[in-house]
Amino acid sequence: MNTALSAKTSLKQQNQELLERFSAKESVTSLVSQRCRFVDELLIEHWQSYQLDCYPIALIAVGGYGRGELHPQSDVDLLFLIDDSLPKEAETQLGSYIAFLWDAGLEVGHSVRTIDETIAQGAPDITIATNLLEARLLCGPQAMFNTLYDRVREPLFWPASEFFIAKRDEQTARHAKASAFDLEPNLKSCPGGLRDIQTVSWVAMRYFDASCIEELVAHGFLELDELEELLECQGYLWQLRFALHLISGRDENRLLFDLQRQVAELMGFKDGTELAVEQMMKRYYRTVRRVMELNQMLLQLFKRATLGHTSALEIKKINDHYQRRGAFIECLQPERLNDPVELMQLFLHVAKNSNIKAIYAPTLRSLRRARRAQTTPLMENELCRAVFLEILRHPRGIASLSLMHSHGILSAYLPAWRRIEGQMQFDLFHAYTVDEHTYRLLRNIDRFSLPEQKDEFPLGSVLINQLPKKGLLVLAAIFHDIGKGRGGDHSKLGAVDAQAFCDLHGLNKHDGRLVSWLVENHLVMSVVAQRRDISDPDVVADFADKVRDAVHLSYLYCLTVADICATNEKTWNNWKGSLLRDLYFSTQRVLARGKEKPVDIRARVREHQGKAKKELLRRGIKEKSLDLLWQRFKADYFLRHQPNQVAWHSEAILKHKHDEALVLISKHTTRGGTELFVYSPDKPKLFATVMAVLDNKNINVHDASIMTSKDGYALDSFVILEQDGSPVSQLSRIQGLRKALVKALSSDTGKLPKFKKLPRKMKPFKVRTQVSFLPARKQGTSMMELIALDSPGLLAKVGDILYRCQITLLAAKITTIGERAEDFFMLQTADGQQLDQTQQDELSAALIQALTEPSS
Repeated sequence: MNTALSAKTSLKQQNQELLERFSAKESVTSLVSQRCRFVDELLIEHWQSYQLDCYPIALIAVGGYGRGELHPQSDVDLLFLIDDSLPKEAETQLGSYIAFLWDAGLEVGHSVRTIDETIAQGAPDITIATNLLEARLLCGPQAMFNTLYDRVREPLFWPASEFFIAKRDEQTARHAKASAFDLEPNLKSCPGGLRDIQTVSWVAMRYFDASCIEELVAHGFLELDELEELLECQGYLWQLRFALHLISGRDENRLLFDLQRQVAELMGFKDGTELAVEQMMKRYYRTVRRVMELNQMLLQLFKRATLGHTSALEIKKINDHYQRRGAFIECLQPERLNDPVELMQLFLHVAKNSNIKAIYAPTLRSLRRARRAQTTPLMENELCRAVFLEILRHPRGIASLSLMHSHGILSAYLPAWRRIEGQMQFDLFHAYTVDEHTYRLLRNIDRFSLPEQKDEFPLGSVLINQLPKKGLLVLAAIFHDIGKGRGGDHSKLGAVDAQAFCDLHGLNKHDGRLVSWLVENHLVMSVVAQRRDISDPDVVADFADKVRDAVHLSYLYCLTVADICATNEKTWNNWKGSLLRDLYFSTQRVLARGKEKPVDIRARVREHQGKAKKELLRRGIKEKSLDLLWQRFKADYFLRHQPNQVAWHSEAILKHKHDEALVLISKHTTRGGTELFVYSPDKPKLFATVMAVLDNKNINVHDASIMTSKDGYALDSFVILEQDGSPVSQLSRIQGLRKALVKALSSDTGKLPKFKKLPRKMKPFKVRTQVSFLPARKQGTSMMELIALDSPGLLAKVGDILYRCQITLLAAKITTIGERAEDFFMLQTADGQQLDQTQQDELSAALIQALTEPSS
């Protein structure tokens, strides 16, 4: 054990030395090799001390260790190659040797096999076969290793064509599990990660029997500048992985949020206009995009060489200069792409040919060369501008723009686009870089037109075909976030850029103003729908004034929905869809009515009561009982609830004969979520109690309407959703939730329960608690906006503070944006008045203290 302890100490000392040398900016390639040599020496030295060199056993490094690449905490993969069954004493010594390696702190993956067993294991398993390609003898019989080496390279052991197909399919499956632009990317397995570089190397090893990727240049599969680019990309990914291992102290390949800041610091990034972590991640995202392009091109070339499928691809002439080869576009005279206009024409042909999905590898190589040769933005060329507008106006223009983005032509055309490539925001809301988010937004606009999307986007699928010029929406989408990362209001910066772009491209003033307006206001509809009371006619009227006409409204709706859906995969849900549709139709009615008389509130109350009463009488409810119940309700109740909700609540209340609270949970979705209704004698901290139960049940609250009857009964209604944005629908879940709420509301305890710990992903984020009061729209009320870290129990704590400050909550709109809670509350004093300045200050101070101090 002392020997293992000594080895463990040596490994720790070497890690410290690696840390110091890494911090001093020594080449990561040198450090990776040095780590490998250190482990080699350790293994060989103790191989002899355990007297294993006395037996016919070959100690072979495989996998990444076999390549001679070892990061500080990487696994050490070993093959113990034996001639035949081992003597008992050899087995004992080998077992002791493996135990020593583990005790020394090495993560060892090992197998003990004969040559025949090794080949038999590798024949059906592409992973084992790949590891064997990289085998390296550490010590033991050279002849035994040579035999294995030759057997692995026999034509019938994974023929090059089968090996290529297996590695390509393996990569496709791996890519399907993750995006290159994940918030916490896996440096090895994400698209464009280290595995993509290794895949090219592995295919080359099998096809050419190459020992390293550099040999591809000699074989004509890789040009020198492409090799340099690939090695540069690998070097940066290695730096990230090396730093990640040093900081985490484990074989960690995911750039986790709680490690990203430390990795950026170790790599020498400093906070500036952009945070150090954002600078680091921007370079990462740009790097993986370059790797993805090179990987795509090289695997396509390997496919031609190994499978010989070029003749099998259908060839269809486009014109004298271009043809379609299968699903690829091919330029017949690659030198033509040096002309900027021809470069743009290539993508116009993509738009005009729906069968084209990608660029043929030789053409892609020429495009990459032509792209690097451009010295001025393509949009400064008048003829290029004409082609771009043609792409923009084409029904398949977005498909072409997507390909332009993938291959760096959009940034070559539009300099402002280059600034947002790889631009990430260090938060939990924006799951993608700005350029990737915008690309997904564009694809969403395309999705609106697909028949199969009508159920998910019922209104968007109608409006998209009614827009006068869809290309203007596409332009607004391109510019909506283009101002991010510069400091200042990105919406205003983007609007200026959009207007200048439209002027340069000769769009008429009306179209230019529309695009600029959409960019500047692209967040407005989302904010109003999710954070304001859209049942308030004044809120809708103000929004209608901003929108001005039905055309602006339709464009803005489509842009808003596509934008929300592109932010992250969990953001869009039926609740948000319902809110936006409601706001759209309410605004449309206001615009159609113009400045005529406002809605008659008393008439709306009578309308809702009349419809609800008709349904309840049909169900056998006595009119007298109903009238007596409704006399206890304030007019606001009937304004804030639809007739079907009034009928549901009223019938349940009249049939409720128990002393305990009445808790109703809808079986059907209400406004895209599940409605929770609580009826009970009003009591202190009722809202806080309900919020505490919901939080501990992992239920999200999105809307709250808090009111009391004239005789002091709570009539509280909430829209709730599961964590994944789906309605609460499982019967056992509903029953458990109802039981927990009834029990909590029957309890007299005044204490809030213990809440869950802050999740790991949330810990790196700091959100300053901010409380602000907005101009009141309704007499006797105050509107408060709260921004805070979305920590467990947040709403319960807010409810508790409101109670302590003797403030009554009337309504709440709950919005979670990643790690940020941005919630809106309608409040009044206990005697039904607006909060004065002193009360506002006291409430603000109490909330900031309670939500800032973890102990509270």
